[in-house]
Amino acid sequence: MRRPTAVLLVLALTGCGAGHVPEPEPTGITATAVPSSPEPARSKTVSLSCGDIEVHLAAVPAELRRAGSFAHLASLARRLDVDGLIWRKNDEHLYVGVVCGVRTAEQFATLVARSTLTAYKGRPALRWTTKRGLRNFMWLERPGTAVYIGATPGLAPQIKQIAAGVSAGLGQ
Repeated sequence: MRRPTAVLLVLALTGCGAGHVPEPEPTGITATAVPSSPEPARSKTVSLSCGDIEVHLAAVPAELRRAGSFAHLASLARRLDVDGLIWRKNDEHLYVGVVCGVRTAEQFATLVARSTLTAYKGRPALRWTTKRGLRNFMWLERPGTAVYIGATPGLAPQIKQIAAGVSAGLGQ
């Protein structure tokens, strides 16, 4: 498996005594790290976008800290634009993002191999678990915009709460 350049940089920094840098997640999500903030994420709105559509997250659990962003999901059957954020608590991770470009329910249903097709708020949705145990949930919020939430087992119960707080609309 080819490793992203950012991972090589992280490994080089670890070798230089820069302190403990966590290993990249075995999720197939290509992550970009951000400096950890001294304050945990408070219950504030976060926005992600696909073109003119903005997706707002009502709240992220206060005990989680921002841990980076991602722009790729390996589970997708084809390459699409992804805009996502990562939060963590100890060794547990929560991933929330938007997947841009899927216009129809038919396209969406075939987006992730070995996933379960279901519905969420009357819209097509997919559930799947990776070989490493990451729980994933994604639904087609609007044509062209799917919302993705992934969590390691300890944060998986948060998926339902995060999904319930999502709203989408035209950006300003």
